[in-house]
Amino acid sequence: MHWKLHKNNMNFMEDYKKKYFENLLAEEKQQLSENSEKIVDFKKHLLKKGIELKDENFKYFQTIGIVAEYPNILSHLVPELINDKEGLLEFSILNKIFEKKRFANGYLYAENFMAMAHQYFRRGFYHTNNFTPRFIELYWEFQNPEIDQYIALDLNRVRINVDNSMYMELDTWYGAQFDNDISKINDGVSKLRPPLDIETFLISFFFKDAYSLDTKWATKNGIKSFQAEEFKTEEIKIIKDGIEYFPVRYIHAEYDLDKGYFRHFDGAIHFYTANEYYSRRDSDFNYNVKNGNHIKTLSQKLFKMNGKVSIENWINFTSHFFSGNPLILEYFEGQYPKHIQEMLEKIRTENNNKGL
Repeated sequence: MHWKLHKNNMNFMEDYKKKYFENLLAEEKQQLSENSEKIVDFKKHLLKKGIELKDENFKYFQTIGIVAEYPNILSHLVPELINDKEGLLEFSILNKIFEKKRFANGYLYAENFMAMAHQYFRRGFYHTNNFTPRFIELYWEFQNPEIDQYIALDLNRVRINVDNSMYMELDTWYGAQFDNDISKINDGVSKLRPPLDIETFLISFFFKDAYSLDTKWATKNGIKSFQAEEFKTEEIKIIKDGIEYFPVRYIHAEYDLDKGYFRHFDGAIHFYTANEYYSRRDSDFNYNVKNGNHIKTLSQKLFKMNGKVSIENWINFTSHFFSGNPLILEYFEGQYPKHIQEMLEKIRTENNNKGL
């Protein structure tokens, strides 16, 4: 009986997924048809720039809209865009070329297309998903004349339905709530792990597949530097240039002890091969010091700020860059968010009652 019910549930889920994907394909076909004039006009616009786009260069994503995909398409559309040596674009220059609009965080409006923040700011680092809350929202709205901001954009895709329609997802992630005296923090490394007495599927759900959070403080010549790497579980992988990697989000910052602010702050993705990932994840930031086989991963910078970055802004942007990972709030505040604490207490009480 139980086996039959289980089999029926599996059949139901298979049918549900099949119908879901069929509906997505039907919706894509309909949206591409309804926007055919925009697509034709955009093809003509690119042809003037020496780029011939085909129908297969246009996709519809429910989370984004009509997207034109072509290698380095944004640079062809806006030749005056110049990446710095780290592949980033100065935000003040972007604001002069494009228009920002309320409730369209992550998008920059031109006359017949919209540039978008890099895909690694999206959920699961995947280009069809919505932006992970709430880093991009904060970054798009942040303004400080004493800080130079830089951002990575998606150079290979632009949205061509230029309107204010946005796909909204109800999701909230809270940043840390306090300031700290950076000068009193001791140099050294730390490693935070989710509770080891909690089942794997619960870790996946409540800790967003976090395996560990590594941090390191080091002081030299009046500058206190901070590094953090967020390792996900081995199920989280991405393909880059045809190679499979384990993506690790990375934060670096430099605090001026005399002036009392961060003079530099940046975030990136480190791409670990399987061998590098399994060698490094159970170690710490001193891995290369302890081992003759040094790891130097492929890296892609996603944002940076230079100038007078306050401790409050550093904490806020850092906690949202590691979105959904309670370990960063444990690091800043010494405890998990309230809903995570309540969940852990409930699970442990149930396990104790069962004698587990």
